[in-house]
Amino acid sequence: MTAVHPAQRPAPARPRRIPPALLAGAVVAGMAVSAWGARDRTTWFLETVWVLVGLPLVVLTWRRFPLTGLLAGLLTAHALVLAVGGHYTYAQVPAGDWVRDTFGLDRNPYDRFGHLVQGFVPAVLVRELLSRTSPLRGSRWLAPLTVCACLAFSASFELLEWLAAEVGGHGADAFLATQGDVWDTQWDMFCALVGATVSVLLLGRPHDRQLRALEAAQRVV
Repeated sequence: MTAVHPAQRPAPARPRRIPPALLAGAVVAGMAVSAWGARDRTTWFLETVWVLVGLPLVVLTWRRFPLTGLLAGLLTAHALVLAVGGHYTYAQVPAGDWVRDTFGLDRNPYDRFGHLVQGFVPAVLVRELLSRTSPLRGSRWLAPLTVCACLAFSASFELLEWLAAEVGGHGADAFLATQGDVWDTQWDMFCALVGATVSVLLLGRPHDRQLRALEAAQRVV
């Protein structure tokens, strides 16, 4: 049997994924549509500022720190969720009104959905950052610390909403989207906690596979 010289071995295939430029273009287009005719400019800015900061940061660091396809796709989806909420305000998203009326709910549930996503997507982001920049990869502490980080972010966001209410008074009602629920803050954090936990349990293994494939491709380069 003839041995194959290492230099002649085929290079590992790069992980298949949607081109990053296409995902970035989808976010830019979604933000442009969201900003056009937004119901409240201040609310739009407060709801989408994460995208306005995050997208340029991802683009500028992509060559040095490319993301897995899973994370890039989830961040794109999250940006579009924020863009929709910023355009209509979370309490007035038409799809949420339809769900409320169809199922006889007391409130528009888009805000709850947004906070589920606020836990689900950042969990993959935190997991990827910890896996690639810390000794936690493969550790039993990775999952619980990821969930804790997401819950901490959710709590920080609620503090930001409280600050907005103090500064803006009734003018911040659209940003708060409490819809008369005195337990809205607790519900928001609970939804983020559920989203983060489900994300870690559901996406942990496929995320690890993509991390290994990304590392293999970077070694080849």
